[in-house]
Amino acid sequence: MTNKTNILLESGTNELEVIMFEVGGGVYGINVLKVREIINPLPITQIPNSPENIEGMIRLREEVLPVINLANVLNVPTSTDPSKDKFIITELNQIKIAFRVHHVSRIHRVSWKQIEKPSKLSTGQQAYAIGIIKLEETMPILLDFEKIIIDITPEAGINIDTLKELGPRERSQKHIVVAEDSAVLRQLLKDTLAEAGYENVRFYENGKDAWMYLSSVAENENIDPKEKVQLVITDIEMPQMDGHHLTKRIKSDSRLSDIPVIVFSSLITEDLYHKGIQVGASSQVSKPQIVELVKEVDKHII
Repeated sequence: MTNKTNILLESGTNELEVIMFEVGGGVYGINVLKVREIINPLPITQIPNSPENIEGMIRLREEVLPVINLANVLNVPTSTDPSKDKFIITELNQIKIAFRVHHVSRIHRVSWKQIEKPSKLSTGQQAYAIGIIKLEETMPILLDFEKIIIDITPEAGINIDTLKELGPRERSQKHIVVAEDSAVLRQLLKDTLAEAGYENVRFYENGKDAWMYLSSVAENENIDPKEKVQLVITDIEMPQMDGHHLTKRIKSDSRLSDIPVIVFSSLITEDLYHKGIQVGASSQVSKPQIVELVKEVDKHII
């Protein structure tokens, strides 16, 4: 069982703790903040016609959780002795899921500066890597568990059609900056915000690039009014600079501190909500609650 009491004593440090594990001979990582506990395998109840890569369901105390076999998802060799496997119990997008892995090793504290976004050439179509962690002895892959879940069950992702409940929308040219490392989610957010009436949106694939742009805007005294940033939306997990550190920098800069920052992430759980508060986030919305995100944008846009 993971102990979260000592994890990242201060929010916004641009650091994370990563649990390293093995699947099919490869070394991978998961952000400790996504992990509820690590357990030995439990009896699995198979469900007819369940999605591919879902082994079935387990009962963990009073909860029933689906089990995803990571070896099958990653297309690597399966375990030769399943009894020695481990189940990593995660909470993502307000859903608890068990992932079967072959071995769990240790926890590393790393900086997001040590994590590089892999190229499309190295990841192919199934880009399940948030980034490559540059350690001295190895280069584990930090996996994108949210994408794995959405590929298996698309209904767990963002659904633009839900915006219809908000009714007719007025067009707005207010300038919004979005930091999101997933190309798929960047396009979804672009379409969603446009549907909600917000078309003057600038996207960046990590907090560092977003921060460099915001800094340049702050230094420009003759900025075009259309370029004045009205609001920032940021994910948390991003290579180079995470969303908490980006938020902390914005709120610590007197030239930018008045800009509302909405954290939009799968890591907005009851246990972790306080981290966004500590760095000064104006609002926090859990993926994939896109209607709630738009409502918060409406509330904070000037």
